[in-house]
This record gives sequence, C-alpha cells and structure tokens, in this order.
Amino acid sequence: MKKVNWLLFAMAMVAISGCSVIGGIFKAGAAVGIIAVIVVIIIIIWLVSMFRGK
Repeated sequence: MKKVNWLLFAMAMVAISGCSVIGGIFKAGAAVGIIAVIVVIIIIIWLVSMFRGK
C-alpha cells in the first residue's frame, strides 16, 4: 500500500509541475500573439498608406 501512495504522490507532483510549465507556455504564447497582431496591423497600415500616397 505504501508503494501505491508514493506512486500517487509522484504522479501528482509531475502533473502539478506540468501544469506550471503549460501555464508559462500560454503566457509566452499570449505575449507573442499580441506582438504578432500589432506587427501585422502596422504592416497593413504601411501598405495602405503606400498605395494611397500615389
């Protein structure tokens, strides 16, 4: 029975650390996504102003 308890404890620790890793990935992904959207909007504005200037 003790082996089962240790196994459950080890599995819980792996799951908890995995959740924090996934949380970090999503935070970084959100920041990169926001930056990518801003860059795309700037490029679109630049292209529109290039064609409108002629």
